[in-house]
Parts: sequence; structure tokens; C-alpha cells
Amino acid sequence: MSEDILINITPQETRVAVVEHGVTQELHIERSSSRGFVSNIYMGRVVRVLPGMQSAFVDIGGERAAFLHVADIWGNRVNGEPGLPIERLLNEGQSLMVQVIKDPIGTKGARLSTQISIAGRLLVYLPQESHIGISQRIEDEEERVHLREKLQHLLPPDEKGGFIIRTMAEAASDRELASDVEYLRKLWHDIREQARTAPPLALLYQDLNLGLRVLRDFAHEDTGRIYVDSRETHQAMTQFAGQFTPNVLARLTHYQGERPLFDLHNVEDDIERALARRVDLKSGGYLIIDQTEALTTVDVNTGGFVGGRTFDDTIFKTNLEAAQIIARQLRLRNLGGIIIIDFIDMETEEHRNAVLNEFRKALARDRTRMTVNGFTQLGLVEMTRKRTRESLAHVLCEPCPTCTGRGVLKTAQTVCYEVLRELVREARQFEAREFRILASQQVIDMFLDEESHNLAMLSDFIGKPISLQVETAYNQEQFDIVLM
Repeated sequence: MSEDILINITPQETRVAVVEHGVTQELHIERSSSRGFVSNIYMGRVVRVLPGMQSAFVDIGGERAAFLHVADIWGNRVNGEPGLPIERLLNEGQSLMVQVIKDPIGTKGARLSTQISIAGRLLVYLPQESHIGISQRIEDEEERVHLREKLQHLLPPDEKGGFIIRTMAEAASDRELASDVEYLRKLWHDIREQARTAPPLALLYQDLNLGLRVLRDFAHEDTGRIYVDSRETHQAMTQFAGQFTPNVLARLTHYQGERPLFDLHNVEDDIERALARRVDLKSGGYLIIDQTEALTTVDVNTGGFVGGRTFDDTIFKTNLEAAQIIARQLRLRNLGGIIIIDFIDMETEEHRNAVLNEFRKALARDRTRMTVNGFTQLGLVEMTRKRTRESLAHVLCEPCPTCTGRGVLKTAQTVCYEVLRELVREARQFEAREFRILASQQVIDMFLDEESHNLAMLSDFIGKPISLQVETAYNQEQFDIVLM
């Protein structure tokens, strides 16, 4: 299935869209002011060891200390046996080499590991390991054995590290594999040399920028054209591709059209739709997607779709369409962690299996590691999707200052009653000639209309006049009572 990759470059950010048959499937954004840390290697300093959590906080020079769990300390487990407790492995003030495996998300700091892995075009180098692994996406057992043997023959006799063979290595020549091995070994040698003299909090290795990562990680045999709208970036990518990914070089194209690249392929519209809760299906059904701290929920509804021959047929067709759209939305929105999908209840086991198979088939195009469980007793599908970076909504948006992320506001009537209770409280506590209510236009209008009787009754009760004043800067939930 052919796909195009669009790269939009501005001085402040790089945006990459993966487009398949004119529909945006993935979106990646990297801002120069807040570049991700995943894969970066630092000389960290342990600032606190927590035996109760079997973890430590490590300073790598960021705003928040990063998190290192005992399970992510290399060499602490042998043959599955429990290793030493963290208090016997680390001390406060100790320096150690760490790699970021998860970016800071929300209030959580970055997640670290002491097991180093360095990604190349065809291989991932594991300098502390000794085995050769194969990507799970390569399913043919003969091909897996062949690739392992081919790489073993190419490795230098003194090589003690391990490798993971990536999917792109299937069609690679011996020369390309050997070149990747040499590049990764040299890179690790440079990192070790830096580590010997580097002060604490020093950055030892930084992953490629997003534009170059496209060539290394995104481009594959099904990739059509790679469009770049920046001459400078196109030259840098051409140079990189000529050295490391020559098979991609012919697909690189410098876009010079008058119309913005993302507008031409309707990517901007797809971004706007990806930020909404509701996703409409072509059939008339719709999805409701809600992100919470703990998990993401997806609810499927038939909406206006009544096209099936029977009620069961209508539900089945809606769920089949929803399965494909949900898989796309997970990639587009970069949703991770626990995901719960509430398909419309289906009576027959055959329909449930068909929907689940369609969902798994649609997810197969996703490069991110995930697990999908079957239907639970409540008719829900549970799945997990590896989360290494913030979701699209978290990158582009912030919580509403009015509702602080709740998504709902107190009604004007509710605020009126809060004001009345506060007036009674302050009248008993303070002596004043008059009380003045400062509130939003909606609340003041409510006091002048529906709640005027209650306000007059309260004024008589406390024996003091009450005046009203609109405060345009206040949101609907804000109010103040001024003593005159």
C-alpha cells in the first residue's frame, strides 16, 4: 500500500504527515523550543533513592528530575531471578550513564534506563548485550534464521555487543548491513570516550532531528514520494540519504509549489478534526474519544445510520467501519497507554470475531508496539499502545482556563446560589453598609431576571442593600463580594 510523506519546515517547528490514499494516517510534530528527549543519552546524577518504590530520581539537566526504576537497571536481573534492591545499586550523588525511554508526559518526568540502545537504519545496537534479536514484524521463520546467520558472518571477531535486526533489513545487502554495523560501533565508541571526561548532566548523544528520522524510521519499500518544502532541509536529507539510506534517495522531492504543502493534501483540516471529541463515520455513525489521566475511552454510536437490512446488520456494519477509523485515529492522535473501546453490543459471536479481526488487521499498519485483548464480559475491547511521546492534543492544546480541563461549567443559576450563600456568610461575619456583587454578565443577568426575587428576599433578611456590577474579565464561575 503506497504512502507519501509530507515534511513541512518552519524555523520554529517541523511537521511530518504520513498520507495514504489522500488520508492523513500519522502526524509528528517537533518544536525547536521543546524537542523530545527519547533516545538521548546523558551522564545523569542520582539525586534521590526511594527504597519504598524501588526507584530513583536522576537529574539529567531538565526542569524535573527523571525517573529510573530498578527493573530498568541493566545487569540487575540474571536468568529471570530477582536482582539486588535499588538502595544497594545506587547512591545519592552518584554519576551514571542513562538513556531516556519516555518523554516527560503531563506532571511526570522522563523515564530512564541504563540499558543503552542506539538505532541505525537497519539495526539497533545493544552494546551491553550479546544476542542477536529479530523484529517481530518479520514473521517468516526461514527469513529470521537467514538474517541472523548473515549478520553473524558480518560482525567483527572482537564484537561483544548485540543487535536487533529491523524490518528494513529484509531487503538489505551485505554491504549495507556491514556499513550500519560500522556506523553504530563508531558511534558507541565516541559516546564512551565522551563519558570518561564528561561532567554530570552532560548530553552524550542526541537522536537525529525529525526530518532525518523520517529517512531512518519512516521510509520503507511501500513509501512513494517524500515531499520537503524547505530547500535547506532537502539538501541535508539528500546528503544523509546518500550516505546512510541510498535506496530512499530517488524518492526525495523538493516541493516548490505556491500553495502550502499541508493545505494541498488537506492535512490542516485533518489536524483540526483530530483535536475534536467527536469523529463522524461515513455511514452516519460516530465515535466519541475521551482522554483521561488513566486511560483513553472510545465510544461507538450508530447515530443516523439505518442502512442495514436488520438491526443486527446495522450494528455490525457500523462496528466494522468504526474498527478501521479507530485504528487510524490512534495513529493520528498518537494515543497511548490503556485504551478501552466500547463497540455497539453485538448478539452473535461471529460478528464480534469479525469486528475484532478487522480491528487487528487495521492496527497491523501501526509501527507502535501494542496488545489487543478480546471482548470482555461487559462487551468492551481492552488494548494498550506504547506511549513514548505526548499525544497530539497534549502537544497542540492546553487545559481550558475556565473549566481547568473538566469540560463542563457550573450553570449561571448554580453560581447565583453560591453567591447568595456567601452573602449570608459575610453578613454575619462583617459589618458593612452595602454589599456589591461582582460577577460575569450571565450571572448578573440571572440576578436581574429569574433570581431577582431571591436576591430581594436576602437583602431584606440581612437588612442591607445589595448592588450588582458586571465584571467582563470574569468567567461564568468567578465572582467577588465587595463590602461597601
